[in-house]
Amino acid sequence: MARILLIHQNFPGQFRHLAPALLASGHQVLCIGGPTAQALGKLPLHTYNPLPATGIPACHPFVVDQQTKALRAFAAGELLASLLDDFGTPDLVIGHSGWGELLPVRALLPDTPIWHQVEFNYCHRGADTGFDPEFPPSNWQDHVRLALRRSFQLLCLDELDVGVAPTWWQWSTVPAPYRDRVQVIHEGIDTSRIQPNPQASLQLKAAGLHLKAGDPVVTFVSRNLEPYRGIHRFMRMLPLLQRLNPDVRVVIVGEAGVSYGTSPPGGGTWKQALLQELGDQLDFSRIHFVGHVPHPVLHALFQLSACHVYLTYPFVLSWSLLEAMACGALVVGSATPPLQEVIRHGENGWLVDFFDTEGLAERIASVLADPQAQQALRLEARATAVQGYDLQSVCLPSQLSLVDCLLQGERPPAVIPPAALIPNLYGA
Repeated sequence: MARILLIHQNFPGQFRHLAPALLASGHQVLCIGGPTAQALGKLPLHTYNPLPATGIPACHPFVVDQQTKALRAFAAGELLASLLDDFGTPDLVIGHSGWGELLPVRALLPDTPIWHQVEFNYCHRGADTGFDPEFPPSNWQDHVRLALRRSFQLLCLDELDVGVAPTWWQWSTVPAPYRDRVQVIHEGIDTSRIQPNPQASLQLKAAGLHLKAGDPVVTFVSRNLEPYRGIHRFMRMLPLLQRLNPDVRVVIVGEAGVSYGTSPPGGGTWKQALLQELGDQLDFSRIHFVGHVPHPVLHALFQLSACHVYLTYPFVLSWSLLEAMACGALVVGSATPPLQEVIRHGENGWLVDFFDTEGLAERIASVLADPQAQQALRLEARATAVQGYDLQSVCLPSQLSLVDCLLQGERPPAVIPPAALIPNLYGA
């Protein structure tokens, strides 16, 4: 069996299923992560501290992101070098290319194949940057900052043996000269565990509410409530939705911080800014912010939801969207490329222009008005999740097959996107 090294600053990250499967296959596995990494079963985890004992040195504001990645690279490299004598030379390294940790690996292990988890490559135009006219790039300085952020990604791409992107659209953000080395394999959704439940119910203790399947419940889920995931478009749609359906209950899951974008111009959180903007236009007795919830609660919400709304810039596709589909949720999503890869309008869900507030409210109201008419779409949404993204039958076998290929000194053939998806790929 082989020695396999896994590196992710927030381990297990995208390797939650792959790592234990490698161990179960008999491989010797070593894991490296940053301060927030969490142990997973019997997998040996070694963590590094990226903060220098002398403190973080001052740097130009343009290169703060690069310094963060350089600190991770230095700390991860020192830790890896100290572990090699005991662990031996790995036969394969698997890591996330977005955090800087993989930069020292090629120098330390010049003959070891490296699998880069390629989540997203920053793009100057045509993807998330400049997508929302409400937040245009303000000046040339933003362009320079983004160019410098891209530089670390390009360094990693230059050294990878094989990359793995979870979706075709995310694959398409890789610069064309490198795409023939990048496979498309999703991390996987455990659809045998995450599935529909017609009897689903949930108690919202703070609101004194008992929700169940069949109630007019609209759900919205994002790790953080921010424009990248459309919270501003969703919140501004609610006054009209409440007029169209006075009985609707809205459950909003997510923290009030920022994962990808920036805070509101006036400071505070986007939740605070939007509540202040909308003021008395909303009936807050029927809108419930529940913050972060455990996975079983999230799945219960998906199972009982009459309509699940998922909005996103052209960016990384959230696991939550596929989990909602696995639960048989009726999805109304934004007609942006990541969703157009998964949702077929009128077949397994509905798509609405990201900026069409009125159209979004009217589509949700029509779904709530005739739940039975949505049943075929719910079934097809579940089928899409099972057929394309199931952990055990699709994704994990593909990941393990790629591991075997790399351990045998081979490289997989270049992938070709399905013709139907090509119009929505980045740069197509």
